Amino acid sequence: MMRDQLKELATEQPNKRTEQIDTLPTERILELINEEDQQVAIVVKGCLSAIASAVEMVTAAIAGGGRLIYVGAGSSGRIAQQDALECPPTYGTAPGIVQCILAGGNSINHSPDEKAEDDFAAGAEEISQRKVTAQDVVVGIAASGRTPFVLGAMKQAAALGAKVIGICNNRGTPMAEAADLVIEAVTGPEAIMGSTRMKAGTAQKMILNMLTTATMIRLGKVYKNLMVDLQADNSKLVDRAKRIVEIATNVSVKEVERAYAAAKGDVKTAIVILAAGVDSSEARRKLAEHDGHIRKAMNGGIEVG
Repeated sequence: MMRDQLKELATEQPNKRTEQIDTLPTERILELINEEDQQVAIVVKGCLSAIASAVEMVTAAIAGGGRLIYVGAGSSGRIAQQDALECPPTYGTAPGIVQCILAGGNSINHSPDEKAEDDFAAGAEEISQRKVTAQDVVVGIAASGRTPFVLGAMKQAAALGAKVIGICNNRGTPMAEAADLVIEAVTGPEAIMGSTRMKAGTAQKMILNMLTTATMIRLGKVYKNLMVDLQADNSKLVDRAKRIVEIATNVSVKEVERAYAAAKGDVKTAIVILAAGVDSSEARRKLAEHDGHIRKAMNGGIEVG
């Protein structure tokens, strides 16, 4: 029975530290929530080895022409959707390389359909419609580790040969059986029982930040700690792009402007123009030869510090 299943989950237990929270003044309520939140980073630290393995899987998939596809429901799905949506402007990923499947579709952002997460077959069908192959990595996210829509998607992805990763906030769940790799960030009872948008959701957000950020670093979309593949689509981002070139090369603003114009607004090309002392055509050639990795482009394929 569902009631018995919920009783077993760490995320569904009452939290003794906050059981009088409704009797407290506002600042003490906030202190208790903050105290609970402080545990999340420690829990995620314990998952770093598994997250690193996930990064290697996703990096290999994208480098090989595959995709990263998140699947989630409710809060977990919306957290994953945010991460997917932010990859193109931040790291210049092509549309569809990082995407998200939400139980109930994108309309749930306006009018949530909580029943959609119970549909196992719908999750599987979404994977089939996306034409998932062995080149892809599918990441299921669910605090409980047993959401039917997510499990349906994960199992169908595995059947189609894709690598499958699970992210949950409980141990020994059905998600572990459906995944090649499972990341179990056990954040424990929430400040408000069962409100997994709190600690569980925070852990999921942290893990997804790490997953895509480290993947993009491995793919050469970061130089030093700079976002060199950002899409400068408005005046603020153009200013940021030029500032990145300036910081990366330590040259005058006038030289940055000249290189940025020659590179037609491509940050990587502008950096190589200035750092390697070549023209725009040669800078582009070097970058293409080394899969967009700036350090290799400037050092004949040798990855140096």
